[in-house]
Amino acid sequence: MAERVAIAIIGSGPAGLSAACRAAKHGASHVLLERAAHLCDTISRYQKRKLVMATPAVLPLVSDADFGEGSREKVLETFADAIAETGANVQLNAEVVSIVGAKGAFKVALKSGETVEADNVVLAIGLQGNIRKLTVPGAELPFVQYQLDDPDEYQGESIAVIGGGDAGIENALGLVAGNAVTLVVNSPEFVTAKPANVAKVQDEIKAGRLDTVMAASPARIEPGKLILNTSQGEATVKVDRIIARIGALPPRKFVEACGVAFASDAPTAAPQVSDSYETNVPGLYIIGALAGYPLIKNCLNQGSEVIEHILGNPVLPADEPLIQMKLKKADLKWSVAELVNAVKVQVPLFRAITPLQIREVLTSSEVRCVQPGDVLFRKNDYTNSVFAVVVGAIGVEVAPEKPEMLVRLGVGSFVGEMGLISGRRRTATVTAVEPSVLLEVPRNAMLRLARSVPDIKRQIDAAAIVRQFRTHIAPTATPEALAPVVERSKVVAFKAGETLIKEGDVDDRVFLIRSGAVAVSKLVGRRDTVLSYVQAGHYVGEMAMLMRTPRSASVRASVATEAIEIEAEALRALLAQYPEVKADFSRKMAQRGVETARLEARASEVGAIGELLKQGLGEATDVLLIDESLCVHCDNCENACAETHAGISRLDREAGPTFATIHVPTSCRHCEHPHCMKDCPPDALSRTKEGEVFINQETCIGCGNCERNCPYGVIHMAQPSAPKPGLIAWLLFGAGPGPGRSIKGEGAKKAVKCDLCMGLDGGPACVRACPTGAAMRAHPEKLFDLIKAGGR
Repeated sequence: MAERVAIAIIGSGPAGLSAACRAAKHGASHVLLERAAHLCDTISRYQKRKLVMATPAVLPLVSDADFGEGSREKVLETFADAIAETGANVQLNAEVVSIVGAKGAFKVALKSGETVEADNVVLAIGLQGNIRKLTVPGAELPFVQYQLDDPDEYQGESIAVIGGGDAGIENALGLVAGNAVTLVVNSPEFVTAKPANVAKVQDEIKAGRLDTVMAASPARIEPGKLILNTSQGEATVKVDRIIARIGALPPRKFVEACGVAFASDAPTAAPQVSDSYETNVPGLYIIGALAGYPLIKNCLNQGSEVIEHILGNPVLPADEPLIQMKLKKADLKWSVAELVNAVKVQVPLFRAITPLQIREVLTSSEVRCVQPGDVLFRKNDYTNSVFAVVVGAIGVEVAPEKPEMLVRLGVGSFVGEMGLISGRRRTATVTAVEPSVLLEVPRNAMLRLARSVPDIKRQIDAAAIVRQFRTHIAPTATPEALAPVVERSKVVAFKAGETLIKEGDVDDRVFLIRSGAVAVSKLVGRRDTVLSYVQAGHYVGEMAMLMRTPRSASVRASVATEAIEIEAEALRALLAQYPEVKADFSRKMAQRGVETARLEARASEVGAIGELLKQGLGEATDVLLIDESLCVHCDNCENACAETHAGISRLDREAGPTFATIHVPTSCRHCEHPHCMKDCPPDALSRTKEGEVFINQETCIGCGNCERNCPYGVIHMAQPSAPKPGLIAWLLFGAGPGPGRSIKGEGAKKAVKCDLCMGLDGGPACVRACPTGAAMRAHPEKLFDLIKAGGR
């Protein structure tokens, strides 16, 4: 005869285990079904002695199972004690193969042939039974694995760990003691890892025991080699072993067979559940990682809460006080449930995620109540959070000279996507135009969502495309008119040196550059000569689109670049609706034609543009240049830099290439997308609202990542002293280094680079100390305009 219980709990991970303990505490009839021969199979497969963290630290624990930071072994022991102390009913080696029926009459079939009948079912099966695997050529080779049990089993090997989440980081940390380990991360930042794990990576990098390759993905695997795709092209890592920790997917086939609906068709989508964790199947509940909450403390809390919901008891979610504090800070008289519902209903960006996932977003975000005229951010700020309009409206300034002209964005709109996508300066000033309730989501939280929920990424990209069209191509076009063009456009990424357009091809696509920069070149006397440089915010390819002629020039990415590829027919249809936009296209095309012809005649003179682009000027925002025809080699520039920065010069005048009379010394270019900032464990590298990239010497740990990641050799590690101010410093400033400008930590090497003498009146000391005016700092676009104009 089948066993009958009030609650059948499937899966003995933290969520299921906690649910069983709470059911036992209330005396509710229950059974905890676990397919393995032991409890907590996922935790049992953690690497030996792994430190399990009790995050989020601010979240209280409401489970009957105790939990605190400790080793894998200690956590498992604590959980086993909780089962024993509460007398929870556990059945091991009980693999569930199907769930049928309805509330009050579920039948849970086991692989053994047994059946459990239950009034309610709680699914807490997690994700780790459905891990992601590599699909690149060579992934089947025997030295590729997806699990690490005991790091001590591996000694003297070269090991690549793929994955920048907690599992990948922890595996890498466990292996560094006896192996040469390279951690490969597919994003430029550790977006999904716990701060404590990132801190440990900092220590290993600083000690030189761990190598990292950021913003890279596997291209293929060969015997003894892992070949990676990076923004600079392919890179090879020598390996004896590869451990891929690239996440897991919901066991969708099984869950859908139970009748459960998912939030979307995306492979990473979570099942739809209510605030009480109930699915669309009454009486069937889902908690834990399967519900979108992978952290152990969240899972434990949900296990307790779901039993209270099933028993009809009042439940205050563990995160309720945290979100209430945010509402109180914003002086907003809403309940948490009202806020969650408003975000879910009013903001389409978040409709693809569950209310539970929205609550998680809220714990890391800020609720802001603003009044008309309040500024969210200003044009050219280097801030990067995303603002969603829950109530009210905001205005985007389209013409700085006419601040009253605003594009109105109402309920459900969001702004800040360009800072999210590219890290570029804010492209416009945004203010509130009526009393509004906004949700400000930090960049990292938004990136995590975009990575895990494809619909959110799609909406962000679509909004960016529409706004870039309206900003750079058709400002008067309505959203309805733009829709067909946007639908037939796509975002394409190009590595440095890759071709967007090839001279002579019959091809009429138009490319709107949204990040990076491209070089336009023509064959002049059988030599490919760069004639101009096009930055983000401009388009290329309009001549072939309008004239229906072969390509008249080649266009290549001078740095890693993203462009919106626009289908010609769709764009021509838009131009037919808006004659003024077509006229603007035609005017710019004619101007470029005249300019190109003029530059072709001066190809030998303007050829320096191509050489300068190879030196990184394509991604620079501010570059130091020296006119060799004026330079007297006095080294005042170097000396002034040193005397302004605690005795350490940030530039090397003699180093660097020279083209014609233009010399590019070794000095920071303050790149639009700084390579140095991509992997700074303590976030010591920052960018001011004005654009200066600088190093906080108080928080720099001397790991050297920025020095390694800079492709231009402008960062170096120094062990500085604080000398007496020199003559140049006295002449320029009346004193030596100002307050806070000396480097502390005697004997400790720290990273140093040009900071544009930020905070000092008069600008960079190197330029002011030059007696002949040979030294100058300029935006590359201005420099290239000067070269094309034929003068300095």
